[in-house]
Amino acid sequence: MPLLEVTGLGKRFGGFVALDGIDLAVTQGERVGLIGPNGSGKSTLVNCICGTLANETGTVRFDGEAIDGLLTHERTRRGMARSFQLPRPFATLTVAENLRVPLLYTVNARPGPRLSSAELDTRCADLLQLVALADKAAKLPRDLTQVEMRKLELARAMAAEPKLLIADESMAGLSQSEVDDIVSLLIKLNERGITIIMIEHIMRAVMKFSQRLVVLVSGKKIADGKPDDVIRDSEVEKAYLGQ
Repeated sequence: MPLLEVTGLGKRFGGFVALDGIDLAVTQGERVGLIGPNGSGKSTLVNCICGTLANETGTVRFDGEAIDGLLTHERTRRGMARSFQLPRPFATLTVAENLRVPLLYTVNARPGPRLSSAELDTRCADLLQLVALADKAAKLPRDLTQVEMRKLELARAMAAEPKLLIADESMAGLSQSEVDDIVSLLIKLNERGITIIMIEHIMRAVMKFSQRLVVLVSGKKIADGKPDDVIRDSEVEKAYLGQ
């Protein structure tokens, strides 16, 4: 059974068809790359999956249950998290406090025992260690470099203890070595059991990260398969890679 199953997903904005009958299944533990030209529907698909937008047709199932109609925070508490291309941390909170917020509003909002203050501190410290920001715990976000901000954004998503992480262009604007750093971090998170969908334009990173590649063009899925096969597809080359 797929962890995420999208069937016949459709979304319109007035007369513009943003998504046209998208089918997508992601199994537990997979690393999936989602690519396509600007305006292809990638962000709209992610927003419909995460609940930021409501799909007009089709269904989204997560962990075996239909989640259509659930609000974003309800989906997050079920184990779905995303990071954003433009990090938006709480500017007046320290790096560690930025992780404490999602822990309080997701992990402690789920059924079962609540984490104590000491346990929250431990979780924050573990997450900062994981993303190599342990020495920045008491800093404010404005004191971080661009790549450190991306790591904080990923750590904030991971604080929700997700089963599925959607990483939305976590590498835009980074140097080659910084891109490699983020790819390595995402693979490390995946090795811990997190299923990851990565949206990215940097093809070197996409190919290094992805076990499977999905291509959207003009709201339609035109390819879905092994990365080496997908990038050799003539339709993909014409619509995306050849531009």
